[in-house]
Amino acid sequence: MGATIITTEDLMEFKLELLEEIKLLLQNHTGQTTKKWLKSPEVMKLLGVSPGTLQNLRINGTLPYTKVGGILYYDYKDIVSVLENNRVHNKL
Repeated sequence: MGATIITTEDLMEFKLELLEEIKLLLQNHTGQTTKKWLKSPEVMKLLGVSPGTLQNLRINGTLPYTKVGGILYYDYKDIVSVLENNRVHNKL
């Protein structure tokens, strides 16, 4: 049986793939169902932002929303998408 050479880059790629798989498993087995639509107080708590910051995210178009009868609703998938699109990758 021949020897296999594993590089640091191979290990880093494996680490990232493993972390993604673990994250998916945890999301699927938390026992909590994620609501599709969240109200403003839920979004503020989720993101840890103030009412003014949430308003700014709406005004500048960063976070889409729907208004029904004076109540603002946010799609959970849109919130996750904004977080992923604004992820900062630091080089080690």
